[in-house]
Amino acid sequence: MESLVNVFNHAIMITGFVFVMMLVIEYTNVLTRGAWQERVAKSRMGQYVFAALMGVIPGCLGAFIIVAMYSHRMLSLGAVTAAMIATSGDEAFVMLAMIPKDAFILIGVLFVLGIGTGITTDAIMLRNKKLIPSPFRAGKLTDEEQCDGLELHKDDTCRCFPKGEIISQWKESSPNRIILSVILGLLIIGTISGQIGPEVWNWIRVSILLVTALALFIVSTVPEHFLKEHLWDHVARSHVPRIFLWTFGALLVMHILVEQLQLEELIRQNLWVVLGTASLLGIIPESGPHLFFVTLFAGGMIPFGILLASSIVQDGHGMLPLLAHSPRTFILIKLINLVVGFLIGAILLLLIY
Repeated sequence: MESLVNVFNHAIMITGFVFVMMLVIEYTNVLTRGAWQERVAKSRMGQYVFAALMGVIPGCLGAFIIVAMYSHRMLSLGAVTAAMIATSGDEAFVMLAMIPKDAFILIGVLFVLGIGTGITTDAIMLRNKKLIPSPFRAGKLTDEEQCDGLELHKDDTCRCFPKGEIISQWKESSPNRIILSVILGLLIIGTISGQIGPEVWNWIRVSILLVTALALFIVSTVPEHFLKEHLWDHVARSHVPRIFLWTFGALLVMHILVEQLQLEELIRQNLWVVLGTASLLGIIPESGPHLFFVTLFAGGMIPFGILLASSIVQDGHGMLPLLAHSPRTFILIKLINLVVGFLIGAILLLLIY
């Protein structure tokens, strides 16, 4: 029973960190609305770098932006591939919470691999133009598809920090603002007391505290529209419950495998099977299954190569708008990701084991 409580508490800690990071990312997205798209370099290499940068942003936002730009003839197929190789979806938040040092290394590797794969993809496709499932032939995304996951509305031109209105907003505060503020306040207290995050003061604990304090500032000051549409409906209600369930499930499975069934050695003796499984599960346009391999890696049961392969193939929800727009493009990019992910993972297994 005590082990299950520990698993539950660990899942709460990870979900809390993910929740805070999502609030900050969402705020930054609206605050800089459209700015990054207008500054995309016109050179082909600039597209790859920009797409990979969008990909490594935790969450699916960057991937949605790349798909929308691709459908509007602004980016090449290789650029989209670069973004999908680089992205880890919402699980990037979880990795930053569970394995921060390894997560930063992984993000850097994915960024480089994304650019290299994007360049290679365009080089091959330009020589075989019939293979290119052009978005121009398939047509543009509908307005509904363009908004899928990219939470930008007409009211987002509003001030994110309305001076002189903060007090009045609190006087007429909605339950959503109060609930989010209380949750963030409890996270701050838990972090300071050592109940959440590392038990000792280090850079991880300080980072969690600072980011949580920033999130509390955001929740306390943003207009009601922003609070409801972005922080409450999009983050708190849509993403957080799913992330908690996947995280708790992955940690529980890890506990059962190691503590109850004692399969740790069996997993280590069948790494090629695990590599194939991780690569194939990455095809699913849902980043949740990737958490199982993150948890296995955090527990020392699988090597970095398998985690990298899983991260390369899976792309969270980033590909869903592309599936609606052009199934052929979706399948092609997924196949590219699968081949690259499995080959990179296999090479690392052969070199290290």
